[in-house]
Amino acid sequence: MLSRQPRQRRRYPHQHHGQGAGLLNEDILELVLRHANWNPYMLCAIACVCKPLNELIKLEMWKKFCLSRAPRMAADLSFGVKNDAIEINWDKLGKLMIYCAGCHSTRHFKSLSPPGGGHLVLKSRFSRTSGRSFLHPKCRSDVLYVTDLCEHLDDEEDVGLFRGVFKSFGASKTRQMLLDRGKLEEGACCPFCRSRVWSMMEARMIPPSAQRRLASYDYENSIEYLVCINGHLTGMCLLLPLPDSDEERAAMVV
Repeated sequence: MLSRQPRQRRRYPHQHHGQGAGLLNEDILELVLRHANWNPYMLCAIACVCKPLNELIKLEMWKKFCLSRAPRMAADLSFGVKNDAIEINWDKLGKLMIYCAGCHSTRHFKSLSPPGGGHLVLKSRFSRTSGRSFLHPKCRSDVLYVTDLCEHLDDEEDVGLFRGVFKSFGASKTRQMLLDRGKLEEGACCPFCRSRVWSMMEARMIPPSAQRRLASYDYENSIEYLVCINGHLTGMCLLLPLPDSDEERAAMVV
């Protein structure tokens, strides 16, 4: 009687070990995500399936997500970078693009609004030109992209929140000045990458042009922004109230 041979597992020539191991074709996953318009919920769900897929989503797909949402900024941030997956952290940048961290008080910025209120943002516009207004005069050669204000209106006060990212932060003049002037904040971290942060108010590096750009109150502690060691920026300011009548508008002009 012939003995039954154990059934051998069929091997596919296009399967490989390492990044994306077990995935028959990475292009199929990219096509699915592209068809879903790079839905961030889908990216997160697929990343939870297994470790190889998590690595693939983190290193490859989040980069394509950023390129689809802000192509010029993402291309500029990666230009001349040897290893953009490590230096830029595409998954953290993707979170910065679509997430407003909400209002919270810091050592130099006291808000009357309730803390929290973080939420997803459907669309964000990043401006390199606006970013120049937030740079210290000695650091105007740095490149900083900043979003438009996300207004959080409350009965107590109106707060404007904004986010940003530096290009090549490790070689920037802003980082060097922060190392010379400021200390890392205790008990505060970046909402996007959980790294330690500097206070631009503590370092006295907030220029008057930032208040003009934000239409904020012109007094001390009305604006604050924090910069983490990876170059992510998160800020908040107290907004001037909009007048309801022509008489109030005329009084503000006078």
